[in-house]
Amino acid sequence: MSHYRQLRAALAHKLAGRGLVHVVGGTPVPRNFDVDYPFRQTSDFLYLTGVEEPGCHLVIDPETRRETLFVPRIDAHHRVWEGHVPSPAEARRLFGVDRVMYADELKKVVGRRRVASRAALRDALDDLRACKTEGELALMRRANEISGAAHREVMRSARAGMREYEVQALFDAACLRAGLKHLAYPSIVATGANAAVLHYRRNDAPLRDGELLLIDAGAEDKGYAADITRTFPVSGRFTRRQRDVYQIVLETQKACIDACRPGVVSADLHVRSMRLIAEGLKSLGLLRGETDGLVEGGAVRLFYPHGLTHMLGLDVHDVTGGRRRKMPNPTKVPVRFCAKLEPGFVITMEPGVYFIAALLKDPALRRKHKASVDFAKAETFLDFGGVRIEDDVVVRPSGPPLNLTSVPKEIADVEAACARA
Repeated sequence: MSHYRQLRAALAHKLAGRGLVHVVGGTPVPRNFDVDYPFRQTSDFLYLTGVEEPGCHLVIDPETRRETLFVPRIDAHHRVWEGHVPSPAEARRLFGVDRVMYADELKKVVGRRRVASRAALRDALDDLRACKTEGELALMRRANEISGAAHREVMRSARAGMREYEVQALFDAACLRAGLKHLAYPSIVATGANAAVLHYRRNDAPLRDGELLLIDAGAEDKGYAADITRTFPVSGRFTRRQRDVYQIVLETQKACIDACRPGVVSADLHVRSMRLIAEGLKSLGLLRGETDGLVEGGAVRLFYPHGLTHMLGLDVHDVTGGRRRKMPNPTKVPVRFCAKLEPGFVITMEPGVYFIAALLKDPALRRKHKASVDFAKAETFLDFGGVRIEDDVVVRPSGPPLNLTSVPKEIADVEAACARA
């Protein structure tokens, strides 16, 4: 519990003089009538306590550094249906706080005392959570190892005739067997043209030989996420056209991963990925013109409409570091995540190329980009879907980043991983 005590002490230090720190844990969310969704603790509460039970509160007095954990008062009826819940004495031993009281006693402690504002608390937590500790990295490494093994199981087992949800079941089962009960986000399992739907969720289409399968899936360990995407041929062998597009995405990803060094601006990395993808699509005859114009004018975004990277941690789209890390976007390209990389950041690297009918057939976009895009040729790819490759990397104090993800992605390695027994 020393890890959590250190984090709580750091938070108390940041909020000294602001009043009591009150962090509210999560409560069950109804699914329908009297059935709840599986409970997952709020990320901030998990970060500070490791407590996975619902209905809890944490109060810290920054002046005295005294910590109080408040837990629900559980009656015998609850234990009949839900089982044992730690008593205050047990919780104090388990979670290493100064004292534990029942949640219905919260007002006795807080009373009319000043409480730090939500905005101040939010900013302090965002600042703390941005750079991961060694303990956090160990959990993210394990989440990646288990999720990576599940991806390899999918590559080995997926074949034509299966449904996307059967592939999802393969991934889920591999994570469960390894002891990770929760996924970090709903899995995307998209075959053929479905891969061009960036947040595809139906996961019910049949797999067909000749198509690519894109799977974006990751589990979490004690709340810490893995976020991994792989794209591979259902038949086990890439066609020439698939190979050409895949190689553009792969080389873009590898170049951007290598560039993840302290001080590099994430928005600049995204522009770099757009330039590389634009040059690759020019080589295929899909784009034409100067690369800078294709990037700044937005033509490349018809094929690559999402961001290269985001922070990763207790949330799959994790906090971006609080006010002190905010910076203006130095590029001419809109980006969601803009910050200077720091040692301890864990970020995704996920370039992609897609053939999206909603973009390629949009009359306004066709008029705007008619000089830059060979729309007739692009339409011959509409049944292609898309390719995305995503790894999770840790920015280190010097040298190249640490890649937490170990799943085949070189073409020969992917085909070998897909080989049938």
